[in-house]
Parts: sequence; structure tokens; C-alpha cells
Amino acid sequence: MAKTAVKEKPVKVRKKYRFFKPREKKLNRSVAGNGLLFFIMAICGFFMALPLVMIINNCLKPLDEIYQYPPRILVRNPTLENFTDLFTIMNDSWVPFSRYILNTIIITGLGTVGHVILASLAAYPLAKHEFPGKKLLFNMVVLSMMFSWTVTQIPNYMIISWLGINNTYLALILPACAYGMGLYLMKQFMEQLPTSLMESARLDGASEYQVFWKIVMPNVKPAWLTLAIFQFQQMWGNTGSMFLRDEQLKPLQFALQQISAGGTARAGAAAAVTFIIAAVPIIFFLACQSNVLETMTTSGMKD
Repeated sequence: MAKTAVKEKPVKVRKKYRFFKPREKKLNRSVAGNGLLFFIMAICGFFMALPLVMIINNCLKPLDEIYQYPPRILVRNPTLENFTDLFTIMNDSWVPFSRYILNTIIITGLGTVGHVILASLAAYPLAKHEFPGKKLLFNMVVLSMMFSWTVTQIPNYMIISWLGINNTYLALILPACAYGMGLYLMKQFMEQLPTSLMESARLDGASEYQVFWKIVMPNVKPAWLTLAIFQFQQMWGNTGSMFLRDEQLKPLQFALQQISAGGTARAGAAAAVTFIIAAVPIIFFLACQSNVLETMTTSGMKD
């Protein structure tokens, strides 16, 4: 008998599983939720902007509107007499108004630039070099930020007197260059820079100073601009009453505070003083705000 051929069963080939990228999750927000969120943000923004709006309106109010009760936020009859009275009072003083402005520019400018440069120079080796005592030095810097300025007020005065620079510009500029907050900010930001970027510059023959000024500082521009804003605000509000005795050395802030304490007759000039004190730091901040926001983001470069 002939053998019957056995049919072979077809072998099933398993399909390879394909891995698809997971779909991006969409934010599930309702129209009512978005509306509530924007409403809360609008309320918060209104209360944050209200003091600035009142400062601008008060400097334009005549005396009768300044003392009006209940007080009004918006001015009805705007006038520039408050600024005219302010400059008249300043010009009648035995120290010219331009002298106060010059003192403020010297103290604020040198104090801000000196602090940014010194903090950056000190932060670079702490962030990108290894040496004995590195952790101890950084811990001392962090510990110094725990003390209030009132605690260090007497030691600072004793050091300034011992150096013999009391009643000079250096009495305000030199302590401003040694704040620990700036060193801490620059050190933390420099640690995000890839070490390979600096090593490649050294292989091309660049010195440490060239690496610092041409590689490190341009890449940490948002950090030192943020530091400059903080330091500018602090130096701008310094009256110098602790170290400066001569009237021709005192900054504009001291003179403006004396006008604000003049009583009822100088209420309009005091309102103009408040506007000037608040306007200059705000303008400086608006000029650098785009770089300040970048400080809160991480660097896109990787080793």
C-alpha cells in the first residue's frame, strides 16, 4: 500500500511587537477651571501692582488731594509742583543736588561692579577646581549668610575704623564687595557649566584668566546680572549714615530721607522722593529682567 503523505502544518510566525512612543498627556482643564485660575491671578496681580500705582499717583497729587479723606488712589488734578518743590529744596541746601547724585553714582556703581567681579572670581575656583580646604571655605560662606546685618554692624565698623577708611567712599564700597550671597549664587550657577568646555579651551592654549573672562563669564551672564540687580537695590538704599559724617560725601538717599521727615509742608516733595527712590531700581530691573528669568532655568549643555 502506498503511504499517504502527511501534510505539514504551517508554522506560525510570531509577530514582533512594536513599541510606540507614549502619547503626550494633555492637560485636562475645563473652561471654568481656566477662568478661575486667571481670575485668581488677576486679583493677585492687582494687589501687587497697587502700591506702585499709588506711588505714581501720589507724586502727581496736589496737597489737597494728598490729605483728602477717604484717600483716593487715582489723581484728579495731576501736577508737577511736587517735583518743582523738591528741586527747589535741594538747590537751597548748602550742598548742591548734583553732588548727592554724584556720590550715589560712585558708591552704587563701584559697589555693584566690585561685588560682581569679586564674587565671580572667588566662585570660579570653588566651582571648577579642587584644592585643600575647599569645602571648609564654602561652608564658611554659607554660614556667614545666617547672620543678620545688625549682628555684624559693630564688627564692620571696627574693621573700617582700623583700616582708616572711615568717612570715605571705601567705607561703603569695600564691605559691599564681600557679601556671601553673591559668591553662593555664582558658585552654584558655575557648577552647571560643563568642564569639557573649559578643558577644550585649555587645550587650545588659553590661560585660566582667558577661560574665566571669555568662556565662564559670558555663559553665566544671567547669574551675574541677577546679582547686579540685588546689589544695586541694596546699595541704592544705603544712606551711609553709619560711616559718612561729611555732608558732601553722603548719597542721595540720605538727603531724600531728610526731606521726607520735613513734616506736613513737605508732603508733596516727600511723595516725589518716594517715586524717585522706587523708580530707579525698577528701571534697572526692567532692563535686565529677561536675563534674570534665565537664572532659574538649567543649562542646556551637557558633558
